[in-house]
Amino acid sequence: MRLADVPNNTRIKVLGNIQIAPGSPPIHKGDILQFNNCDGIYSYCINEDNERVHLAGWTEVEIIT
Repeated sequence: MRLADVPNNTRIKVLGNIQIAPGSPPIHKGDILQFNNCDGIYSYCINEDNERVHLAGWTEVEIIT
């Protein structure tokens, strides 16, 4: 599913089609993130190192329950 279609405040697993905002830490397939919300093209997420990550809304992800 596209990241833009995920409910806010959800744990996600990155699957593919990865694009990040300039200056954002790198993200790889299989990374687990806390998705907070989308703000335009990019999202606000937190990685496992508590860093802010900004993935594009069209990134393919899976909801982790």
